Amino acid sequence: MLRAGFAAKIFSPSAELLGLRFDRVHGERIAFADSMASDNPPNVLWICTDQQRFDTIAAHGFTHVRTPRLDAFAGEGVSFMRAYCQSPVCTPSRASFLTGRYPRTTRCRQNGQKIPDYERLLPRTFADSGYVCGLAGKLHLASCSDGRVEERIDDGYQEFSWSHHPQPDWPENAYTQWLEKKGVSWEELYATPGTPYVKAGIPTEYHQTTWAAERTIDFLSRHRDRPWFFSFNCFDPHHPFDPPQEYLSQFDPEAMPLPKFRPGELTNKTEYQRKDSVWAHNEPGYFDVANMGDRDRREVTAAYAAMVALIDAQFGRILDALEATGQQDNTIVIFMSDHGEMLGDHGIYLKGPHFYEEAVRVPLIVRWPGRCTSGSQVSELVELLDLAPTLCDLAGIGSEPGYQGL
Repeated sequence: MLRAGFAAKIFSPSAELLGLRFDRVHGERIAFADSMASDNPPNVLWICTDQQRFDTIAAHGFTHVRTPRLDAFAGEGVSFMRAYCQSPVCTPSRASFLTGRYPRTTRCRQNGQKIPDYERLLPRTFADSGYVCGLAGKLHLASCSDGRVEERIDDGYQEFSWSHHPQPDWPENAYTQWLEKKGVSWEELYATPGTPYVKAGIPTEYHQTTWAAERTIDFLSRHRDRPWFFSFNCFDPHHPFDPPQEYLSQFDPEAMPLPKFRPGELTNKTEYQRKDSVWAHNEPGYFDVANMGDRDRREVTAAYAAMVALIDAQFGRILDALEATGQQDNTIVIFMSDHGEMLGDHGIYLKGPHFYEEAVRVPLIVRWPGRCTSGSQVSELVELLDLAPTLCDLAGIGSEPGYQGL
């Protein structure tokens, strides 16, 4: 089960008779109903954003963002306030939480590597147990550079709407195929003015986050006669900072906090930290960090908040569809992100080999109506690789023998 550090599980015999399990987390108690005796196994809706920091949900005390649907969702589920990913970049983090194993075990230590064929992904485990599994958006367990389409292993996804990122770099990009059917061009839609750091991007109705939400709604609407497992993996709020204009205009840069940084903070830091504080990703000509003014920094934070607001709205559409199809009560919904975003803190933007809090601490909320303690917050440590064995346990599916999470 999701844990706090190495807290031991405490089971109550009387609770077991009622079909309840409890994890005690340094005095905090989280209850999940045990579905293993049920003839109606739960669906799993796994919402994973890309590069979303932990401090991006208003209900958790962060007033510079607006997340009404996530706020309501947090009131209905369990919020893990100190959830950490296993890596501050995509591939090793995703490989870890999809297998329940650490990066040193999956051999995915950086982007550009490919997960070994023998690794068992959680959707494969669910598919083998009779679930229909689908995905919309990123997977990123293999290289997607130099025009190469991501190579898949036997991942278990029977429906696979793949879109690594919105740009039309591959004809296999399901999102750009969707745009083509609508008779619009991504390049033309994206040709809007901006600063070196922020611009208004694709309009909401054509946005990749909107597309991913529509694919999710279509999937859950079609699969009501058997249990399902679906991964929503949008690209936002990953850089570039380019929300739709209607969201960008909702956030006043002057109301945004400045990054956390002390003059001279990087003097004794690593070479990589110093280089990334000049050009993001140490890529000269791209995202000139050293020459940013306070206005630039506030505008980036405002744009990032706007991208989160778009996610919030589309997440709300998915939840509405789940309720409208009568599947809300029997669906475990997870909202999380693969890793964080530095957003100028400690003099660094975007991501990289930096294990700062901002890069590895992520939002994590789990909801299962009537089966978990609504509106509770867990303040102790949990890891994203704990999700795979926890979901197997809740669905009554045997865990893989190689799991390192709890």
